This record gives sequence, C-alpha cells and structure tokens, in this order.
Amino acid sequence: MKFLPIVYLAYMFISLYFLSFYLLLYNRGRKTLFESPKLKKHFTVSVLIPAYNEEDTIENTIEAVLDSDYDRLIEVIVLNDGSKDRTVEIVKKLMKKYDKLKLLDKSNSGKADSINLGIKNARGELVAVVDSDSFPKKDAIRKMIGFFEDEKVGAVTIPILARNKKRFFEKLQALEYLAIAITRKLLERVEAIYVTPGPLALYRKKALIEIGGFDPENLTEDIEVTWHMGINDWDRKMCLDTNVTTLVPKTFKPWFKQRRRWSMGGLQTMWKYRSHIGKKDIFGFFVLPFFILSSFLGLVGLSIFVYLLLSRLIKEYLFVKFSFIANTAIVTLNDFYFTPSVLNYLGVVLFLFGAIFTLLLIYLIKENIKLKGNVFTILFYMIVYMVLYPFIMVTAIFKLIRRDMSW
Repeated sequence: MKFLPIVYLAYMFISLYFLSFYLLLYNRGRKTLFESPKLKKHFTVSVLIPAYNEEDTIENTIEAVLDSDYDRLIEVIVLNDGSKDRTVEIVKKLMKKYDKLKLLDKSNSGKADSINLGIKNARGELVAVVDSDSFPKKDAIRKMIGFFEDEKVGAVTIPILARNKKRFFEKLQALEYLAIAITRKLLERVEAIYVTPGPLALYRKKALIEIGGFDPENLTEDIEVTWHMGINDWDRKMCLDTNVTTLVPKTFKPWFKQRRRWSMGGLQTMWKYRSHIGKKDIFGFFVLPFFILSSFLGLVGLSIFVYLLLSRLIKEYLFVKFSFIANTAIVTLNDFYFTPSVLNYLGVVLFLFGAIFTLLLIYLIKENIKLKGNVFTILFYMIVYMVLYPFIMVTAIFKLIRRDMSW
C-alpha cells in the first residue's frame, strides 16, 4: 500500500475513534449530565476580577457578580493591572455602593500575576476568577459549590455562552462554545478536563497555593493551571447546570488573534509537561497523549488536503498545457466520474459521525440552554469554521518557533 493511503486511513481511524469515544462517554452519563451536587457545606468565596482597560464592561461584570444568590460570597476584589482608562474610577464609584467590593491597584504585569496577587489577599476558602468582560448567572457560584464537598476537587468550571450572538460570525462562536461545554463535561467522566476558562472558574485556595498559583509566562494561564492541578492529583469538575456569558469577537481578525493565542498557550503547556507522558496515572497515560494527538490531528488533515489539492492542480495544469499542444479536447464525458473506494466511504462515515455528534449537542443545548440555531449555521460551522483551526495551529507554531509571544 502507498504511503498516502496509510496516512489517510490512520487519520480516519483516529478521528472516528475520538468521535466514538465522545458518544460512548455521553451514553455512559447522559442521565446525570446536567446535575450538580446538593449544597451542604457553605464555603466562603472570594471573587477575583483582573482588569486592564475595561471601562466599557467592568461595571456590568461587578454588578453581575454581586448579584449572586450565594450567601457566603464575602468579597469581590478587582485587580487593576495598570489600566489607562476609567476602570479605576468606575470601580471606586461602585465601592461606595458595595461594602464587599475592593480594589487592588498595581502596575501592568499581566493577568496571571494579577490573579496571584489576588490569591495572596483573598480571605475565602474558595477563589473564583471572573474575566472583566464576563457575566455569571445569578445561581452560578451557588451551583458550583457542591462539587467541593469532595476534598479531591481543586477546580470547577461551567459553560461559557456567547453574550453577543446577533451576527452570523457571533452565532458560529456561540455554537462552538456550547459544543466545547458539552465535550468538557463528557471528558470529566475520565478526569480529563483540560481547561477552567477565565470567564468563571472556581478554585480551592489550598490547591492554588500548593501548585504555586498561575504561570505568568504562559499565554493561556487557565489551561496551564488546570494541567498543573491534574498532575498534582487535584480533580477538575464541570457544572452544566448554570452558565456565564462573555463577549465574543465580532469580526474575523480579533477572533483569529484570540484563537492563535489559545493555540500558542496550549502548545506551551504541552511542552512544559511533556516529561509526564507515559507516567502511570490518568494524566500521563491518557490526558497528555490524548490532547497532544487531538491537537495535531488537524495538522495531518490539513497536510493531506494541501497535498491532494496541489497534486490535482499540477495534473490539471499539465493536462491542459499538453492538450493545447496536441490539439485534443480538454474536457470529455470520461472526465466526469466517481470511483468508489474504502477511503471515500470512510470520509462519508466520518462526516456523518461528526454531523450526528453536532446535532446531538444542538439537541442537548435546545433542551437545556435554549440556543436557537439553523441548518445553514450548523453546516457552515462543520464544513468551514472548524476547518480554519489547523491554519491557526500552523501560525501558532511559527510564532513560537520565532519566540514571538505577542498576540
């Protein structure tokens, strides 16, 4: 067998394996997917809101956090990272209204460093981190608390929903965020949650102190801290029973930069913990290999696509060129054909599996989160939107090779 068909078959097998794996995880825990543990112990909670030039959103974020129905939220600390706009002015105005609201003002040193300062000053047993352009649901913190009854749990995350979803590009991101939320919940079944995103994550303060807090050198500190916790045997949980909304990029350019930063941070984290691959625990034996393989699977698919496209273009160019020279027909009826093959059938099966999985997510979403979608948006998401990610990964790799850490 030629090399390319072997690579293609391996790619198809791994892709189908991942899809089947997710479907099996769903079938295993579908009855409890949206359940959260009952609240027994009332932990004290400190909320940290890192902010840099967030005058447009900081007030609404603070209002949303303080509107929480959890009765032991003891303080909300805004960590001003050297803002040059009206962020501090707005926070100080709100401090006159809310006794729980505090401000830590510092020079610019990055989000992770700001959060670490907040952890040192937080009085709560649990520490929540909320992005300054995100808006937790009223019951979010309360429904997350129950997971910490298990002393092994170090972090809890929830679904992130797009707050702005009127434009077509925003709707695509809204669909993506919901798909991510469901898959993270499924991965919880095998202790494989890989990120506790910034819009809202709740941490056990003891766990954060044990691992040394957030890594200021990583572009995606929320990914790194989650992996660090996993390696140190702290469990991570996902609560689908509530959500937090966040503002998503409205246009392609900021979206591309954001996703490239995510990819760069993910690659940084994989490289940092590469020595743990193969160790006899769930993280070294499954989580690390699983995400390294899944991250680079798209690159294999992109390579196959580019190779086939270039081969086809070169053949067509040579055919047309010599057809003119030989004065023969460029196109005949014999040129319109379809040759059935195992590779073609596997491609169809892979697409159908992906469609079934996506439709399953939409069904769950409509039943529980009530996002309205349409067939065209879903198809565009599957066929075009997700295909962009391998290109993003390529640019992320080149930036890391050049040691260019700018966004």
